[in-house]
Order: sequence, then C-alpha cells, then structure tokens
Amino acid sequence: MVFQPRPNHPYARAPRFPEGDVTIDDLLPGEGPFEIEIGSGRGGFLFERSDARPDVRIVGLEIRLKWATLVAERLVKAGKGARARALNTDAREALERLGPDASVSVVYLHFPDPWWKKRHNKRLVMGPGLLDSLARLLAPGGELFVQTDVEERADQYDAQIAAHPAFEPAGDVEGSPRMAENPYAARSPREHHAIADGLPVHRIRYRRRA
Repeated sequence: MVFQPRPNHPYARAPRFPEGDVTIDDLLPGEGPFEIEIGSGRGGFLFERSDARPDVRIVGLEIRLKWATLVAERLVKAGKGARARALNTDAREALERLGPDASVSVVYLHFPDPWWKKRHNKRLVMGPGLLDSLARLLAPGGELFVQTDVEERADQYDAQIAAHPAFEPAGDVEGSPRMAENPYAARSPREHHAIADGLPVHRIRYRRRA
C-alpha cells in the first residue's frame, strides 16, 4: 500500500498513479512504444532513455513521494512531460490495474529490493504477483530487463523469472538470460556508480513468449 501523505506533507503534491482501472493512454497518451521503469528513483534512467529514444513513451513508478515529485517536476521543466512521467505508487498494486493486455514493449528493474532481512520479504518487488502482471502487459516479444550488483539477487531473479511459463531467456547466448552490457543506451544512477567503482553488474533479460 502506498503511503498517504498528510496535506501539509512537503511532497503531498506528488503525482499519483490513478485509482481504478487505468490504461497506458491515461498515463501518457500518444503513439510510440510504451516502456515502464519500476523504481525510477532519482530519474536518471528516465532522462537518459527519453534522450536516446524520443519516440518512446516511458513511465517510472516510484514508491517514494520525494523522488516521484522531484523527478516529475524536472521532466516537465525539461520539456519531456509529454513522453516521460514519474508517478508515485506501489508498482505491484498499480500494474494489476493497468491495461490493455500486451501493450508494453519493455519493463526495467534497476537494482531493486535493497532489503536483506527476512522480515522485509513482504517488501520485495520481484515475485509471482508482479511477474503475472508483467506477463499480461508485455506484448509478444516484449522484454523484461533486470540488473543488480548483487550476484545472489541476480540468481534469485533469474530463477523466479525462468520458472514463469510466459518468459523465455533473451541474453547474449541462446538459452541464457545473462547479458554483458546494457543495450538500452541509458543507465540508472546506481549503474553509473557501480561502473565507476569497478563493481560487477549482473544483467538478465527475458522475452515474453509469443
């Protein structure tokens, strides 16, 4: 459940994911491929992706009010508001209500789930419910791209996605989801930092089966 701020909360103005059933055109009307970033944080990937692919419509779903607010305002100020948005929501709940089916081209999860204790398991984004929503929303051939700098988490995500019948591996080598590089001409701030610090980045990509 997304935190409901008090009216005097400094980021009560955060743009929110709409209530009820929602379509991608409710979020960003227009033409062009539709992409989703789950956990858009400070918005670096949204900006870089919209620069690299101005034909794409991309929405970032961010649970933290501060970053949903600031990134949304920065996108508008930069003249990108018609093609890129940041919205405050819990992606797990929001994507259950989003449609139409088979309408999304790519879904990104950059360095998700920074919680390690068992009591935080309920907070993890990746799980069967999210994968069911993504399987429904991704068009045939649509891509699910996940990256992390924690090898254990990469193995965990790989196993979860591989177990879902809707997805097939789409990495560098046939039959494997693993990728050496990010092919989307845009990086999240965490990816930039990991590369600068010489940390390995574990990347996996799956494709929605036809």
